[in-house]
Amino acid sequence: MPRTPEFQRYQNAFAAHIRDPRANPRPRGVPARRMKVYNELLFNNIEGFLLACFPVLRQVLGVRRWTRLVRDFFAEHRCHTPIFRQIPDEFVRYLLQARAPNPDDPPFLNELAHYEWVELALAVAEQEPEWERIDPEGDLLEQRPALNPVLARLSYLYPVHRIGPRFKPAAPGPQPTLIAVFRTPDYAMRFVQLNPASMALLEILERDLCTGRQALERIASELKHPDPAQLILAGQEILRNLQHEGAILGAWKP
Repeated sequence: MPRTPEFQRYQNAFAAHIRDPRANPRPRGVPARRMKVYNELLFNNIEGFLLACFPVLRQVLGVRRWTRLVRDFFAEHRCHTPIFRQIPDEFVRYLLQARAPNPDDPPFLNELAHYEWVELALAVAEQEPEWERIDPEGDLLEQRPALNPVLARLSYLYPVHRIGPRFKPAAPGPQPTLIAVFRTPDYAMRFVQLNPASMALLEILERDLCTGRQALERIASELKHPDPAQLILAGQEILRNLQHEGAILGAWKP
């Protein structure tokens, strides 16, 4: 094995100290005052990008736990992208896939982080509606509803949309929290709480090429509903509400 050149060993030691000053000694010959400038500059840059995406998580954790969490991320995670705005993506990947749980963590930490991250992920998504193929006045029941292309259906154990400094649930809610997050045509972000029926309806419309009526008939069949016509009537109102909110943009033109 060829010996690592001296300058590379110096670079590795320099970077290791910046990532985790407590675990890695300062390289010989570097003044402590100058090293501190590098340490603070790089850590503060990373924390700044995360603060912009996770303000609620920061408030819930408080300064001490938040700083420790960011320190762990900075020391342990190896980012797969050099793009600054994707640092929050890496942070969520670290929480969900790599970080060992800490006894001091709130039980909803990962779900809250994911919920806050989704807003950024959809805000910068490149998809745009194909307006030339969509009829905003189309029949949502007899035609295929056109879903907003920048939409995520989310299910959480905790009521993440309510979590804040004054509400920190210690246990999951009695039912999953179902939320649709989407970007409106004027680039505003919307969050709409769903019920199981509207969640199932959106899932079918996203997965299958079917009309609104066909999707509702499938739901009625799966539920063995005693009055499918009544369910379809209620489902038609759900479709209208979803269009009013912006999750559905209209119906696909024939």
